[in-house]
Amino acid sequence: MAQTQTARLMEGASLARRIVEQSAATAAAVTRQAGKPPCLATVLVGDDPASVTYVQMKRTRCEKTGIRSRHVGLPATTTTAELVDAVTALSRDPDVHGILLQHPVGRHIDERAAFEAIAPDKDVDGVTMRSFAAMSFGLPGFVSCTPGGIMRLLDEYDVDLAGKRAVVVGRSPILGKPVGMLLLARDATVTYCHSRTTDLASIVREADVLVAAVGRPRFIRGEDIKPGAVVVDAGYNPGNVGDVDFETAKTRASLITPVPGGVGPMTIAVLLAQTVDAAARQFGLELDALVPSA
Repeated sequence: MAQTQTARLMEGASLARRIVEQSAATAAAVTRQAGKPPCLATVLVGDDPASVTYVQMKRTRCEKTGIRSRHVGLPATTTTAELVDAVTALSRDPDVHGILLQHPVGRHIDERAAFEAIAPDKDVDGVTMRSFAAMSFGLPGFVSCTPGGIMRLLDEYDVDLAGKRAVVVGRSPILGKPVGMLLLARDATVTYCHSRTTDLASIVREADVLVAAVGRPRFIRGEDIKPGAVVVDAGYNPGNVGDVDFETAKTRASLITPVPGGVGPMTIAVLLAQTVDAAARQFGLELDALVPSA
């Protein structure tokens, strides 16, 4: 009887650890040269338990990496104007080098207006329209952290994207849309899908590279995965479940990210790396001269 194929896991933890170690070394060099450490400001509206935990985790990682953390906590009743004012103040503060606005911010707030208040050179989470344009046109700037982490993970596992059919399931402005642009820039042929796509399964079956980012547990069925495909599950749902039915998908894919432990660690690693990069640029330091590349 033939043995069932099991996909190789694309684990993000070890790669993320190396990126963070490199960022810590660079942060130390920036601190020596500039006389002050890189600083990431986090902004949180309300007290949603998941958001509070996530922000605290990021702040803890910052401190361990040699990045100073400044937190701005705002009440759930905060208006759009008040949030924009708070973000604008951080954008103008020379002691702040990167800004992370934790989302969601509440349905009564114009989230896009708040994002656009982040100065482009401090948009280390890659959420502004200017950052999206830079990603799309291949210009200097900061990538959205999860898409940026996905691309680094694909590189780590030597996934050749040129000429491949890439299918992105999800169209959020900070995940689905930008990861498609980054894949396109690497010569993949990209198809965007979403929860309302007609006959989604037939499109998924054609994917050499599949990025699931729709935010629905086990939305992608394993039997619809093309044999030998590379599967990147960027979803994270209650119960540590991704957007792909992992157990069935791993019998068809050649490479697959676990949930948790795949894309998640990469997101924070890229955030820290881009914060250090932002600080170096704002201090007028040459990043390549600070610390030799790992």
